[in-house]
Amino acid sequence: MDRRRRNTMTALGLSAVVLAMVGLSFAAVPLYDLFCSVTGYGGTTRVASAAPTTILDRTIRVRFAANTDPDLPWRFRPAQREIELRVGEQGIAFYEAHNTADRPITGMAVFNVTPAKAGAYFNKIHCFCFDRQTLAAGERVDMPVSFFVDPALADDPGLDEVRSITLSYTFFRAVPEGLDEGEGETYNTDGQAAADGAVPALAAAAPAFGAAFR
Repeated sequence: MDRRRRNTMTALGLSAVVLAMVGLSFAAVPLYDLFCSVTGYGGTTRVASAAPTTILDRTIRVRFAANTDPDLPWRFRPAQREIELRVGEQGIAFYEAHNTADRPITGMAVFNVTPAKAGAYFNKIHCFCFDRQTLAAGERVDMPVSFFVDPALADDPGLDEVRSITLSYTFFRAVPEGLDEGEGETYNTDGQAAADGAVPALAAAAPAFGAAFR
């Protein structure tokens, strides 16, 4: 009886360990993402609610890059190659996306900056990358990102030589083939996002800003 009881307790203990390990494996990715977003580790940018009130005389050039996963039938590119702005100044840039498929497709963008050590000082206020994006068949849109470089960068001696930062996005397919593509924020053909809020407002300005930075 004691042996059977010990075997039962051992089995329950092992099951608890397995369940705990599975739980930790699922938690690892969001915890790592949180760590990166807070620290800027690995070139991950940070998120801010507004631009700072301090703007320095030091300028920095922000370059833009774009990649598309082969499984996503989109064309995706920056509307401008680079923008020069002062440290602490809010900038707005646009990326162009075109769904070349004959059906709606949902994508999700991942991003980073180089040099990686600048990630802790690159802050996004609004970005199309915060949500999944669904484009109708053949749809073309301008997607906005609003950002600034933290003035604290000037206090970091390890970044004295940094004169340019590259913001890079890669779009992946967010919904596997055959499943419903209807979720995510949808943009209209004029670049206006369907949802309410600051990101749609930026999207509405896409034609003017896109022309200014080309």
